[in-house]
Amino acid sequence: MSWTLNEVSKHKTSESCWVIIKNKVYDVTSFLNEHPGGAAIILKYAGRDATAVYEPIHPADALEKHLPKSKHLGPVNTEAAGALEAAVRNRKKTKDEVRMEEAHKYKPKLSHILSLRDMEDVAKRVLPHKAYAYYSSSTEDTISKGENARAFARFFFKARVMRPVNQCDPATTILGFKSSIPVFVSGAAMAKLAHPDGELNITRGCAAQGIIQMVSSNASYSYADIAQAMAPEQTLFFQLYKHKDDAIALQRIREIETLGYKAIFLTVDAVVPSKREFDIRAPWYLEDLERGAPSPFLEEQADSLQGTSFGTAGGLIVNDDRDMTWEKTIPWLRSVTKLPIVIKGIQCVEDAILAAKAGVDGILISNHGGRQLDYSFPPLEVLYRLRKGHPEVFKHMEVYIDGGITRGTDVLKAICLGATAVGLGRAYLYAQGAYGVGGVKRITHILETEIVTAMRLMGASRIEDLTPELVERVDWQPEVKARL
Repeated sequence: MSWTLNEVSKHKTSESCWVIIKNKVYDVTSFLNEHPGGAAIILKYAGRDATAVYEPIHPADALEKHLPKSKHLGPVNTEAAGALEAAVRNRKKTKDEVRMEEAHKYKPKLSHILSLRDMEDVAKRVLPHKAYAYYSSSTEDTISKGENARAFARFFFKARVMRPVNQCDPATTILGFKSSIPVFVSGAAMAKLAHPDGELNITRGCAAQGIIQMVSSNASYSYADIAQAMAPEQTLFFQLYKHKDDAIALQRIREIETLGYKAIFLTVDAVVPSKREFDIRAPWYLEDLERGAPSPFLEEQADSLQGTSFGTAGGLIVNDDRDMTWEKTIPWLRSVTKLPIVIKGIQCVEDAILAAKAGVDGILISNHGGRQLDYSFPPLEVLYRLRKGHPEVFKHMEVYIDGGITRGTDVLKAICLGATAVGLGRAYLYAQGAYGVGGVKRITHILETEIVTAMRLMGASRIEDLTPELVERVDWQPEVKARL
């Protein structure tokens, strides 16, 4: 059966809610209260085409996975399909879209991007406001995000000279898998917000440069689509947000095992949504931009409890397990998979020790890029304290950090202190959004060049030469405005 637009438009209430996505009609009434982003966003598009808002943040198989077949009502008819196509073709561009198009026309040549900060500067200009707000935002007063970067300024190199460095190899292994440099792409969601090819850009760029990609549970392409984009022998890791229902969590694990993902990074630092204010304000900013003026105040809006929101990200984790424990969750995960297990989101030495006792294969010291708990310790400082107080931990598992890394020298400071590798998330979202696959390749090349140059200047020809004796923590900081 096919449907007319008039027939679909009659179903626009919470009692009967239909939407059109890519010319197909779906009855989402029973899903309203289960939708992670809340019912309001679906009802906003009830009875009409929701494709434009749906596609950038949902993988292609989301409806197949989460909506019963009986709720897939069939296509719109030929006349309706034509009308929808015409509406898209004739739609007036938003002011934000016009801004982006102009910015893309005049962005620098890729060869003129000399640093990761250069790439972010371009991304800020060319990305959709919603995408940049989501990617760049951090929680509350953004203290953790800023301090993640500032921490690197407290560590200085004790470079050695008169050592042979003509042959310099930055290659390493992560969980036994080869990487051209001690860097991987940390799990980051919704890459398609900034570029139609989203996570696929990152996959293809990583393949070209020989580094590993960690795929988020909340990727905007399906896990299968991303695996399909892999090159032969390419390695993908998986960032698992564990669902509160073990059966659903297990289903996700079985899927990524079948697709060939090589490790699970269990995320433990995002059990509740945080308040990322830049992200939350993004839709209000865009509404005012279109209107050309701030929206007028209405008395009925005076209730201070109205308008509570967690932004683009908040809905992604509302169904995650808030009751994970060392005693229950790790043994359960070990019982259902043979893949290496890494705990992502360790924020103190005490939990690093517990992870080692739990027998996991690695930990990622991370405060979620400053996106969760404000005033959480910078990962580099936690790594330093772990190396100084409990060096034995590094013999039992691999240790990684992410957050605040913008230079090859940052990478090397972490490696000297015992990290096997470091992860970068935002940098790769910016790069793929601004330049696609080329952007991903470019910033990886920049990092590799910076790493090799610094290694030679430090007197290190191999990763194994990077030891704690080559760095020293100081109690003063240079004035580095770019880090603030």
